Amino acid sequence: MDLFDKFKIWVLFVCLISQLGHGFYLPGSYLHKYGIGDSLSVKVNSLTSIDTEIPFSYYSLPFCKPQEGVKDSAENLGELLMGDRIENSPYRFKMFKNETETFLCKTKPLSGDEFNMLKKRIDEMYQVNLILDNLPAIRYTKKEGFFLRWTGYPVGIKFQDAYYVFNHLKFAVLVHKYEEPNVASVMGTGDAAEVIPTGNSGSEVPGYTVVGFEVIPCSFQHNAESVKNLKLYDRYPAPIKCDPTAVAMAIKEGEPMSFTYEVLFVESDIKWPSRWDAYLKMEGAKVHWFSILNSLMVITFLAGIVLVIFLRTVRRDLTRYEELDKEAQAQMNEELSGWKLVVGDVFRAPTYPALLCIMVGDGVQILGMAVVTILFAALGFMSPASRGTLLTGMIFFYLILGIAAGYVAVRLWRTIGCGDYKGWVSVSWRVACFFPGIAFLILTTLNFLLWGSHSTGAIPFSLFVILILLWFCISVPLTLVGGYFGAKAPHIEYPVRTNQIPREIPEQKYPSWLLVLGAGTLPFGTLFIELFFIMSSIWMGRVYYVFGFLFVVLILLVVVCAEVSLVLTYMHLCVEDWKWWWKSFFASGSVAIYIFLYSVNYLVFDLKSLSGPVSATLYLGYSLFIVLAIMLATGTVGFLSSFWFVHYLFSSVKLD
Repeated sequence: MDLFDKFKIWVLFVCLISQLGHGFYLPGSYLHKYGIGDSLSVKVNSLTSIDTEIPFSYYSLPFCKPQEGVKDSAENLGELLMGDRIENSPYRFKMFKNETETFLCKTKPLSGDEFNMLKKRIDEMYQVNLILDNLPAIRYTKKEGFFLRWTGYPVGIKFQDAYYVFNHLKFAVLVHKYEEPNVASVMGTGDAAEVIPTGNSGSEVPGYTVVGFEVIPCSFQHNAESVKNLKLYDRYPAPIKCDPTAVAMAIKEGEPMSFTYEVLFVESDIKWPSRWDAYLKMEGAKVHWFSILNSLMVITFLAGIVLVIFLRTVRRDLTRYEELDKEAQAQMNEELSGWKLVVGDVFRAPTYPALLCIMVGDGVQILGMAVVTILFAALGFMSPASRGTLLTGMIFFYLILGIAAGYVAVRLWRTIGCGDYKGWVSVSWRVACFFPGIAFLILTTLNFLLWGSHSTGAIPFSLFVILILLWFCISVPLTLVGGYFGAKAPHIEYPVRTNQIPREIPEQKYPSWLLVLGAGTLPFGTLFIELFFIMSSIWMGRVYYVFGFLFVVLILLVVVCAEVSLVLTYMHLCVEDWKWWWKSFFASGSVAIYIFLYSVNYLVFDLKSLSGPVSATLYLGYSLFIVLAIMLATGTVGFLSSFWFVHYLFSSVKLD
């Protein structure tokens, strides 16, 4: 009961940390105060669609361009890898200055290619994503009495075989009056201290912070004569009625399009630290929290039962054997069956020992990256307000943890080789190239598909060069350094000697690999509910933010993987199967198979609208990449725990 109480306190603590991350934005997000009349610039991000999952540049469609030309905003590595292309736009506001019927531009007559491209993007349900003061534009729609929230707005709509574009935008900017902290200075000494407020509040110019950005898209037919002589930011001469339920501006080949907008500033009670709440409080939040808590309790209970039964079984086995006198032990050894008979073979080197060391080393690197990244995200350092920081952080931690990968792989290599130094450089080099090499191959193949589609999701050649330089100039040297320390560290000595002639393994009633593959179901049980929300975040454009709970789920996953691998290793030893090395790795690593099957199920049933072979190939390619990383991380947990268990088991009992 005490252990359970401690666990509850720990879960609450991690969740509290996660909640603190919502209210306080740490690195990557800064408060901007605007005076009345100050200029506000709207930026545009890539056009996105859950139908294709292929992003395109905003200016790939014939939209109005800014006078000063299109310029890229400062982006980090994570933003570029995610396909974000944030650029300036012609939309300009002035703080607390409401504007109506503001004219943007009249495009050139649509060419055949532009007309077909617009129709295609409308059919594929592409969304326009606008950003103001780092806040994405949010759109509210009413359905069956409920308000639904969406980020961005559709390019257009198809109605009765005609295509209509949303060419008039009605913006609402929510602002909050900036409150200066109440600074005071204390003057004087002793008991006669005097508090004197600094500054004169009456003479301060009021400032405002942006706390909300809403958009209502409308399709409006402008009068051709009225827009003929209008210039950028001129006022359209007639009132524009923005009705989101009606469409009027049909696109036609050879005819131009006109764009206008209006903006309304609304003072709000929302404070700046809470301005992301509207994005985080998406539909199904209650189900989300309940599902995660339910999963945590079930898995904790299940893992506890497995652990208790397992420890009692092994301890009883050892105690009964140790209590026997020498004669009884000798007699028992003749009648022995089970793990005691494989004492001379249990530490026999596995097949493909170098590959095992390489996969374990890469698994340590991936697992360490996941733990550190999710912990930082739970603390609020990687909030949704800081675009791309999560992916950038993952790459940074992965590069740094190359030193751990090299150390673990080489030390394991020396342990299997009974202290032999030979080949440690080769092992270190292959550790640095194994997983990144496979990832590079998968991502390059997918990148060619994106290049062929002219998508912003395609990694630019310059970024490819940067990634390769990071790989060979940081990751590889650090892995070699880790390998050097692993070669210098003392190898782990086996508690028993290995016989020269390997023992024959008795014929099994059932294939051992069948049991290994089935073992992945228990770790999958810790993941599958959380997996749905993570995949919805990646593929459906939803914001994922409960990193505190994700950290708890990750720790539970590690515990369950270790337990499953221990149980299976013990079962194999009990039936005199001493080839446990690879089986312990795949006992927990087999969870990756179920995750891949789940991702295929998600593609078929949840991403029904995903269109085209390119989109499906991209989805399966990225899923394969993620599943490979999960297999290496979970397999490493299972192998290391089983190695520790076997070493402990055979060093705890004396066997002749």
